[in-house]
Amino acid sequence: MIEIVNYLPSHATAFKELNEAWINQYFEMEDSDRNMLGDPQGYILDKGGAILIAEMNGQPVGTCALVKMKDKTFELAKMAVSPEARGKKIGWEIGLATIEKAKELGADQIYLETNSVLQPAISLYKKLGFKDTEGYCSPYARCNVQMELKL
Repeated sequence: MIEIVNYLPSHATAFKELNEAWINQYFEMEDSDRNMLGDPQGYILDKGGAILIAEMNGQPVGTCALVKMKDKTFELAKMAVSPEARGKKIGWEIGLATIEKAKELGADQIYLETNSVLQPAISLYKKLGFKDTEGYCSPYARCNVQMELKL
């Protein structure tokens, strides 16, 4: 059974490890990754954002963060699902929960950055309603796709 829960300090290791795994599989860790994953409280939560954790049988198997960009715009960031939990619609479930959380936080738009090699992720984002956009300045060298969802 999958349960989506709000981040607790006890999730810090899982949040970091799940994201490091996919980043290192496809890219290289960047300073922005290290900062956010090393201090989710300071970089995400204390600034008005949120982190959701997908648990399967009580174990963290997925993550997704909402980083506050400006008043009503949040960035969907650090979405990850463990390899052994893929194919169980966890990305879909945590994506829907993240959109609902953004609405609760008063968002009228969610922005995200990704890379064209991550086709399963891009397909998921499109199913969730995200559309291609451009013009944002990314702190990530790997970012070559920008998307947004108007709420």
